[in-house]
Amino acid sequence: QVQLVESGGGVAQAGESLRLSCAASGSGFTINNMGWYRQAPGKQRELVAAITRGGTTNYADSLKGRFTISRDNAKNTVSLQMNSLKPGDTAVYYCNAELISDYATVLYWGQGTQVTVSS
Repeated sequence: QVQLVESGGGVAQAGESLRLSCAASGSGFTINNMGWYRQAPGKQRELVAAITRGGTTNYADSLKGRFTISRDNAKNTVSLQMNSLKPGDTAVYYCNAELISDYATVLYWGQGTQVTVSS
């Protein structure tokens, strides 16, 4: 059974940094695209950043320069380094991963991790 498990959320002061990690467990698959999304209270879930298996990245325009996505294909992990945090970054952060097996391509989501930034 495949699971995505996130870690690294918490509380930070404005201007501080946090690093989120997400690990995919299970076997029998290859991970294609991976990404991070976030959802603030009362708002829709939005893309934060995405990364292909080859390392090509895509960021929300408003986050370029502050957030960095990376992945380790050997460990099936994706990380999000968040610098210069702002109160507006407060949200639940979700990782996702596109898993390809012999039978299907399925998009999995993590359970979410809370990030709270205080001013």
